[in-house]
Amino acid sequence: MENIGKDRALSPAKGKDIAPGAAASPRPGGMRVVYGDCTLGLQGHNFRYIFNYGIKGLESLVKNGREWMYRGPLPTFWRALTDNDRGNGLHLRSGMWLAADQFIRYKGVKVLVDGLELRQPDPRGNNRFTGQETACEAEVAYTYETITQPAAAVEVSYRVEAEGRILVKVCYHGREGLPELPVFGMRFILPTLARGFTYEGLSGETYPDRMAGGIPGVYEVEGLPVTPYLVPQDCGVHMDSKWVRVRPGRSSSNVTKGPLALPAAGEEDCLEIRMAQAPFAFSCLPYTAQELENATHQEELPLPRRTVLCVLGAVRGLGGRDTWGAQPEPAFRLDAAGEIGYDFYIF
Repeated sequence: MENIGKDRALSPAKGKDIAPGAAASPRPGGMRVVYGDCTLGLQGHNFRYIFNYGIKGLESLVKNGREWMYRGPLPTFWRALTDNDRGNGLHLRSGMWLAADQFIRYKGVKVLVDGLELRQPDPRGNNRFTGQETACEAEVAYTYETITQPAAAVEVSYRVEAEGRILVKVCYHGREGLPELPVFGMRFILPTLARGFTYEGLSGETYPDRMAGGIPGVYEVEGLPVTPYLVPQDCGVHMDSKWVRVRPGRSSSNVTKGPLALPAAGEEDCLEIRMAQAPFAFSCLPYTAQELENATHQEELPLPRRTVLCVLGAVRGLGGRDTWGAQPEPAFRLDAAGEIGYDFYIF
């Protein structure tokens, strides 16, 4: 598939429960930990993160004074249909994943501070915290359940280090009887339109069965290009990526107003996703899969306002080797009965 974006190559322990009111011992150089009734706050040099027990995820991610979250990250299972997906009936077999992509059931959360498990305290227990607690590391692990029949479990954990780096681990636990997955990963919705992004991986647009022409390197993409197909569909996936840096837009919103701390000399203000153990796939577009799906012509797409960054652990191939109705080869299809796990860092 042709990539119409103007991308250019650049130079190459088992925890113990902490009773309500107790806190991890302060440690020199640690980050500040704020225990709320419905949230856990983590603060350090040039970063502030809020994990919410009510909305079941990472609610706020502030770096250098800039808020990067418009909607907290959640598991994603759907990509907008391609012409070939429609031709081979993927939507008729796997349509339940579209509903699972929009709605997910929260099952529980586990919080560990410096390796010790913390039971969520009630308001009276929180009153006993001083507000000066610190830690060298904190982990928040959420468990979700899909609304498919049968349901499948998904676990997402965030391990935050004192310098602000976040290790995200994502695991889908498959179930027999479910139709094949279009994709599996995490979807981040950022507050404004990004000016573009830079990444290290394969050139152009690539999918699992469309990688042979990709050239490894570092590439810069201006804006958030959407391939102008007659019928809007999935596009802009980049396979085998080692890192991606999203550059913020110049427009402001109610979550980006206010003074911003300046990045260190020589650094660019950006949100960086970097591989942990293995390369990942990603797309960075101005629309969600549902917005692309709802438009039957390009002019029906809504006014772009946000950045939709999907960090993917698995992607279904495109197929269409001989006709635009042919299934992808078996190696490029995603069996929903299997387990899919991957991890990445947020900087």
